[in-house]
Parts: sequence; structure tokens; C-alpha cells
Amino acid sequence: MAIPKTALKKITDVLWEIPQHYQDEMRVPARIYATESMLEEIGKDRSLEQLMHVTTLPGIVGYALAMPDAHEGYGFPIGGVAATALPDGVVSPGGIGYDINCGVRLLTSTISYADARPHIQRLAAALYQAVPSGVGKGGSVQLSAKRLNNVLQEGACWAVREGYGFEEDLAHTESAGMLREADCVAVSERAKARGRNQLGTMGAGNHFVEVDRVAEIFDKETAQAFGLFSGQLVVLIHTGSRGLGHQVATDYIREMLGAMPTYGIVLPDRELACAPFS
Repeated sequence: MAIPKTALKKITDVLWEIPQHYQDEMRVPARIYATESMLEEIGKDRSLEQLMHVTTLPGIVGYALAMPDAHEGYGFPIGGVAATALPDGVVSPGGIGYDINCGVRLLTSTISYADARPHIQRLAAALYQAVPSGVGKGGSVQLSAKRLNNVLQEGACWAVREGYGFEEDLAHTESAGMLREADCVAVSERAKARGRNQLGTMGAGNHFVEVDRVAEIFDKETAQAFGLFSGQLVVLIHTGSRGLGHQVATDYIREMLGAMPTYGIVLPDRELACAPFS
């Protein structure tokens, strides 16, 4: 069911709302952060419909929100945000999706485009050789069962200890790169088997390693804080948790689908499978 633009209330030039009264099952309004032209793009897939479905989650507070990068996802739209509160709030794996911890990071360099330009083709070939990518592709980091458990428990702290990063990286990473409550026992053996040889690889889909040039600086103070300068080569990386993350999502979505009837939860989209946080 497409959401017509006429159903959206304009709050500001960059904020739109689907009112709570638009559909009986909605518990809160849905809000979208976007310009009018971006809203046209967002409306071409099921993003707005998915966002409206998110408003039906038990215990949701405030609004279901869509960020400017919103596009169709699993249950939630990608770029969707929601908060639920005790005692009725739920956990819904669709809010994360199958590629757990998928994200983008920009790496700076001290190399200028002018210096690198004569070597661009060789640089591209070297990157292609050095970065394993593609469906099912494994890499050079081979993990025993014990080492994989260490990765799951210690996160980026493990990577720094193994020489794949620096201590200062942890200061710029959420939760200092490690969730102390993490429990590797909660990850199935099937998930571990799928991810054992995939650490340090790109996978497929919309993931990439991209070499970019800083063409123009708009905010000098912020650029300086991030170590960016005009004409600089930077590397943009989009990656995720590959087979391991996909299997973890599969396992828990299945478990929550089976649990929902126990708690009397009925939702308009089974992809929002959830269970009470309590």
C-alpha cells in the first residue's frame, strides 16, 4: 500500500509527518526528515509504508522516524529509528536487519590526488587484489572457534590487540568498540560457521571500498578537526557482518515469530517480529 503524498503533513521544509489518525493501528505518528525532492525518491519504494508499520510496535514512544537516507529494508526502512519503553516495549530484530553492524567509515590519508594520479590504475589493481570481495568470499584471517568467540566478545578491542587498529581508534568508536554485555554463547554454531573465514572481507551487494578525492572544503574548522584537506585522497568503506550477521538475524527472527502469539502481539508485517523487552 503506497502512502500518498497528500497523507503527509508538512511540519517544516525538511520534516514531514504521517499523523497517528491515518490508520487505526498506529500508536504514534511517523515523521520523515527529507527535502521535498528527497521525499519523492523515498516514496518510490515501501519505505513510508514500512515506517507506518513501525508505529504499531507495542511500547513505541514519541514517533517512528525516518532519516534522509531512508530506503526499503526488512521490517523497518533502512534509516528508520524507533524507541520503545518498559514495561510494554519490544525488541524487534527488523530494526537492525540482516546485516548487523553494517556501516560506513571514512579513512583519511596524507596522499594528495596530484601525487597519486599517475598511479591510479595500479592502485585500483592492488586494492582489488588485497581486499577479498564477492558472494561467499573468504579472507586471509582464519579463526579457530576460540578466536572467533574472542572476536564476538571483545569486538574492536580484539582487532586492536591483534594489530588491525590503534588504541585511539577505540576512543572514536561507539562503546569503545566492545559491548561488555556481549555473550558469544547466544550466537548459534551455524552463524559462527558461516562467519569463521569472513573477517576482513567485503562480501557483495552494495558494499564497497572506494577511493575518493576531497574536491572542496565547505567548513574549514570541521574539516581540520577530521584531518581533511582539499585534493586529499580518502578511502570510504561500506561493510557489515556478512554470513554471521545474517544467520544471527535469521535465528532470532524465527524465535520471535514463534514467541509473538504467547504475548498476544499482532503486527501488520511479520518482518517486524518482536518480543517484549521485559
